[in-house]
Amino acid sequence: SVRQFQSVDVVELVRRALADSGFPAERLELELTEGMLMDDANQTIVTLNALKQLGVRLSIDDFGTGYSSLAYLKRFPIDKLKIDQSFVRGLYDDLNDREITATIIAMSRILKLDVLAEGVETEQQLTFLRENGCDYYQGYWFHKPESAVGVEQRLAEKFSR
Repeated sequence: SVRQFQSVDVVELVRRALADSGFPAERLELELTEGMLMDDANQTIVTLNALKQLGVRLSIDDFGTGYSSLAYLKRFPIDKLKIDQSFVRGLYDDLNDREITATIIAMSRILKLDVLAEGVETEQQLTFLRENGCDYYQGYWFHKPESAVGVEQRLAEKFSR
């Protein structure tokens, strides 16, 4: 949350968690909301740069729905933009959603950022996103959310055959 991000030494917390677990920092991706980036931008830049020094990847969640500013894409050390599902949902009903989504993907390419589309639910949405160069996709088209136990059982069944 924004409060946690600002109130605790998040860098030290992440550093300790990585050291204690042995989890590779480059495999950890922290999702930030646009609101987290806007409050005390100078301190946020210091914190994000310190997280990047650890090797952690950073993404902006729900991009395009909050305080979107192209200036902070330049200022903050972000690795990935996550396109909000509200744009993906309207890809075949709304020309503006198509244009905005295609523009976010194109801008991500230029800025050398990965881009992920949230809320992919149809083959048509997936086709549009692929044709426009989106890197990653999330949504019910692939699988509905499930508990860790459910994932474990499904994988055990799949690999026991």
